Amino acid sequence: MRVIAGEARSLPLKTPEGQDTRPTTDRIKETLFNILQGDIPGSIFVDLCSGSGSIGIEAISRGAKRAYFAENAVKAAKCIQDNLSFTKFTDRAVLLKQDVVSALGGIHEKEVDVIFMDPPYQAGLEEPVLSALSRASYVTEDTLIIIEAELNKDFSFTQDYGFEVIREKKYKTNKHVFMKRQNAE
Repeated sequence: MRVIAGEARSLPLKTPEGQDTRPTTDRIKETLFNILQGDIPGSIFVDLCSGSGSIGIEAISRGAKRAYFAENAVKAAKCIQDNLSFTKFTDRAVLLKQDVVSALGGIHEKEVDVIFMDPPYQAGLEEPVLSALSRASYVTEDTLIIIEAELNKDFSFTQDYGFEVIREKKYKTNKHVFMKRQNAE
């Protein structure tokens, strides 16, 4: 796994040992960032259930002003710290070593531009996270939320939390679901 583009282009990244994380492949990461390319420069980026931190590190490499990483697995958090040191991005990163819902309270920004989450597929974290984000002052109508999920995952519940799915990008084994706050009309 490597950084695909930007300041840290081609630098290799560590991945946590064991089967607890499922790193996003370089091909899927590249497709995601091609979609997001206009949203990244100067942005505040949040990488939830960060694993190796490769998504948030890619965002910093491509010009994000700051990235928050939320990860409660000890080995994965250490891996993120190592990757941030190796890419020399520690000054633009905040690592929150706690569960994803609690970590949302540790984000102190007026507005967050992009929130990416790649939760363990069977953990059921999507609803509690969206519930917490629906109350977060830094989530505005311009904040883009992306969740990586299994192909068959139903996201009709997002409306219960005031979000609407604006796009789905399907791959062979999973998908990215893009959402924003619903208009209050």
